[in-house]
Amino acid sequence: MSFNFSLPASPKSRFLDDQKALSCIHCGLCLSSCPTYLVTGNENDSPRGRIYLMRALQDGRLPLHEDSVRHLDLCLGCRACEAVCPSGVPYGELLEHTREHIESHHSRSPWQTFLRRVAIEKIFPFPERMEIALAPARALKALGVTAWLPRPVQEALSLIPREVSRADLPTTSPASHPPLARGRVGFINGCVMSVMFGQTHRNSVRLLNQLGYEVVTPPDQPCCGALFAHGGNLTAARDLARKTIEIFERQDCDLVVINAAGCGSTLKEYGHLLSADAAWAERGRRFSAKVKDLSEVLVSGLPTGPVPVRNSESIGALRVTCHDACHLAHAQRITAPPRRLVQSVAGANYVELPEADVCCGSAGSYNLTEPGMAGRLQDRKIQNILNSKADIVVTTNPGCLLQMQAGLAKAGADRIRALHLADFLVEFGGAGCESP
Repeated sequence: MSFNFSLPASPKSRFLDDQKALSCIHCGLCLSSCPTYLVTGNENDSPRGRIYLMRALQDGRLPLHEDSVRHLDLCLGCRACEAVCPSGVPYGELLEHTREHIESHHSRSPWQTFLRRVAIEKIFPFPERMEIALAPARALKALGVTAWLPRPVQEALSLIPREVSRADLPTTSPASHPPLARGRVGFINGCVMSVMFGQTHRNSVRLLNQLGYEVVTPPDQPCCGALFAHGGNLTAARDLARKTIEIFERQDCDLVVINAAGCGSTLKEYGHLLSADAAWAERGRRFSAKVKDLSEVLVSGLPTGPVPVRNSESIGALRVTCHDACHLAHAQRITAPPRRLVQSVAGANYVELPEADVCCGSAGSYNLTEPGMAGRLQDRKIQNILNSKADIVVTTNPGCLLQMQAGLAKAGADRIRALHLADFLVEFGGAGCESP
């Protein structure tokens, strides 16, 4: 195979910050944390290998060809490498800028173009469109005719749960105990969550109200931009960030709460996303400083020190474990709060999940664009859940829930329930996180 190598990129066309890209010292400490490297053992599928590829693309030492793009496409963007990097390499930032360059200069197959430019960017971020798209998909599953469809379509349909519920949240939901009110929080409605996990939203708001917060959910809020940022469409992500900031600034909130880890990591990085925009950079930083994952807020209802067990009788003999959503554990570095909350209900019935922080293969829209690798990681995650002998696996991200539910069903283990943290706390903890 022969390549026509390009000339070195001009200063104006350089898409990476050289100082940040060169901060990788190729020590290899990231290798054992990278899900794709664990599966393939290929250096090109490791964080340090991919950074080398990014730099080679920018310097013109490597062509923007199917082979070079392939290894970068296979990256989940889970950012597990960031959490263990001794040099503090901002891998997620490097990946997003590289993907922006790829999407602007590389031609994809018709199927990949449809998935990325139509399904992911024109349907997922718009709840009304997603509801319309889900109707025929659910009908095909109900009719049992999916076996006749192309393999990629079968795999996509397998992710759709039996039951979905739309969230019709009130604009304002008052605190349950006004004398103990803690403040006013804005709630991010989201895209997938608002269409497929309406009950999770209602439970999230209920828990916040019980903790003493008035919750405001602006009805005109757009997609937060996470899907676009992770896919390399940073221009669209910035536009959505500005709209989101403007809408929540009008609400005068003390905090902005999100119950989807992937969206949360982007919301917390608006300051960086808008750093080159003089009119919005400071507004982005102020907004991001208010953003909290639901688990960060709810855990404040627990006293410090040993975890008090309040409702272990509701669990009975059920064993409970936690899967770390990548963008909560690695991008936001939050692992303890969800566990403390689960342990406050499960007590001695809590068991730790092997490889709890290894990606399940969902990674936003990755399980649609890269179903092969996503399936291998799904199998690995399901086997670890089976090995834990857990009856319930709790997580904090919709993509993880859909991926694990589909994997458990495929393995004939759908007796094991995959639940969002909010649903688990309400079902088994009752008033769970209610402030005393």
